[in-house]
Amino acid sequence: QGGLIHPSSPGCYYYLPPTVRAMEKLIKVIDEEMQAAGGQKLNMPSLSSAELWRASGRWEQMGTELFRLADRHGKDYCLGPTHEEAVTELVAAHSNLSYKQLPLRLYQVTRKFRDEPKPRFGLLRSREFYMKDMYTFDTSEEAARQTYDLVCNAYCSLFNRLGLPFVKVRAATGNIGGTVSHEFQLPADVGEDRLMLCPDGHFAANVETLNGEQTSCPTCRTKLTRTRGIEVGHTFYLGTKYSSVSNAVFYSPENKPQLAEMGCYGLGVTRILAASIEVLSTEDSIRWPSLIAPYQLCFIPPKRGSKEEEEEGAALLERVYDDLAEALPHLAGDSVLDDRTQLTIGKRLKDANKLGYPYVVIAGKRVCEDPPVFEVWNQNAGEVLFLTKEGVIELMSKVQVP
Repeated sequence: QGGLIHPSSPGCYYYLPPTVRAMEKLIKVIDEEMQAAGGQKLNMPSLSSAELWRASGRWEQMGTELFRLADRHGKDYCLGPTHEEAVTELVAAHSNLSYKQLPLRLYQVTRKFRDEPKPRFGLLRSREFYMKDMYTFDTSEEAARQTYDLVCNAYCSLFNRLGLPFVKVRAATGNIGGTVSHEFQLPADVGEDRLMLCPDGHFAANVETLNGEQTSCPTCRTKLTRTRGIEVGHTFYLGTKYSSVSNAVFYSPENKPQLAEMGCYGLGVTRILAASIEVLSTEDSIRWPSLIAPYQLCFIPPKRGSKEEEEEGAALLERVYDDLAEALPHLAGDSVLDDRTQLTIGKRLKDANKLGYPYVVIAGKRVCEDPPVFEVWNQNAGEVLFLTKEGVIELMSKVQVP
């Protein structure tokens, strides 16, 4: 309804221009956090050879979840749902790695594919989606666990910057494997995961990791509360599960080959978009994390033929638009002028709510005053302000875009 996505086939969607803008902003913020944690960006093929997956045992283990295909020579491939095998083979191919070249923290943001039995909830559970996946290679278990904490902290920083109410919970390792795993969950009624949380924040786990009896916090003994969540990130400490299969080694200070200790870290890019709308929006209007809203600002001039239009209201509003672009050039491409002046202001404001602009500036009744006063809707704060042109520019000077 909001013109953000359009269904193509079960679990596959067209992402329409506003959604792509939001996604590109989100990826920028993710890049900042990953690079601050020493990440280097690369891009791996979506087509992955069956030989790699057979060697790790996951060709059979993943069952019908893999999209499988054969090329014209009869060689088997899958469309990558995740890239542990591929990245480990890439690192193993660089066979003379020295301990001085580690840690390696490699990540990508690409389309992933899973043959979901029941795709549902739009982008929350689809068969083709965008994911950020990072793979790390360290010289020892101790170093790998430090990397694990570092990347988990980067995820916390990301969700805090987006203003999303997340919890980090203990999780099962599933078919990725490894010995330690955490999920980053946004509590929400539509969530598919069942969580147990300590009200004082000492403990949080996905129900699937608990034995049935555990109902109180192991730290403070308080009764755990039940809630549902949407998983938006997942981290794994893998050890040598994949490096031992591909023989991904580095040479120690004594010049002995040693297997690299690995971790892998996923963020559901399109799922974060859908989940954040799910947890932030109201009944009748979409709310984005303001950092990644497709556009920050919508200007609504008066209706054609109205008293405000005759009093130069439209020209005054366009002047604010131009002056704002000059004073705050980083917002110039983030501002939209809704020039459908055949429609009432109310109808256009309703459309603006549907798209989720954090700010809407209206040339309403008070635009005829001296100096002109504009009606400004600060949607995420749920307040309406009446500001002069200078006031509008000052308010918008605090807005951040990635």
